Amino acid sequence: MSISSSSSAAAPTPAPSARLLPGAPVADQILADVETRVAALRERGITPSLATILVGDDDASAGYIRIKQRQAASLGFASPHRHLPATATQEDLHAAIDEFNEDRDVHALLIQYPIPQHLDYDAALMRVDPDKDVDGMHPLNLGRLAAGIPGPLPCTPAGIEALLAYHEISVSGHEVVILGRGATLGRPLAMLLAQKRPTANAAVTVVHTGVPDWPRYTRRADILIAAAGVPGIIQPEHVKPGAVVVGGGVRYEGRRLLPDVDESCATVAGAITPRVGGVGPTTVAMLFRNAIEAAERRFT
Repeated sequence: MSISSSSSAAAPTPAPSARLLPGAPVADQILADVETRVAALRERGITPSLATILVGDDDASAGYIRIKQRQAASLGFASPHRHLPATATQEDLHAAIDEFNEDRDVHALLIQYPIPQHLDYDAALMRVDPDKDVDGMHPLNLGRLAAGIPGPLPCTPAGIEALLAYHEISVSGHEVVILGRGATLGRPLAMLLAQKRPTANAAVTVVHTGVPDWPRYTRRADILIAAAGVPGIIQPEHVKPGAVVVGGGVRYEGRRLLPDVDESCATVAGAITPRVGGVGPTTVAMLFRNAIEAAERRFT
């Protein structure tokens, strides 16, 4: 898709409906590649393994684990699991992490977030072997990203890059504005899209809600990525006509998903991710891409 990078050009008449950028076909393509790579390892007698840890009895978290286990089984992964009670101590959690770190048959590890409030998630993440960090959020892996060194990538940022590439959204040389500076999305996505690659190489601006005039930045973006976690913060008046809009930030009200991007932005944008089924599927797919890459690294 061609994007006009000139913010001074006359604004075209807004289209009644933007082109949708679904994540499902992107995820399908990624997972098909993962399945092929799993089969190649299994032919060598190696079963790739994604281990999971769940603490407590939160229904939503347990549901996410079941989804990941079903996906793992369909792709050919082993999926060992530890379910700790809500009363587990930090030491209990660290012991479960250590067990998976030391198990040579486990290649990737996921701690389901959130964990009970009395536990320190950051300390648990630091305990994970960085080479088994399937979320790509260990500080060592974020440092690898900053330095351009290969390693596990944060799943949602990597999924957004893949989504834009799949839908032939030209990123290189264009202005990308990210609303949100969080450690899991805004900051790593900025580093990722600024790197010198055909699917990146953008001029990236990171702005946040602490900037009183943040709409001044979003209205000039060729590609606007919402990563604030504030439901409905992006309205049509915050979008440059014809821009690409990606909703990365969400909150949940019970099981109801509340995205950062109001659906009415489709009247102004040239292309936009759907309210449901946009970035989410690509995030899960990238989790399994990180997992298969961890297994491959172990045997190369």
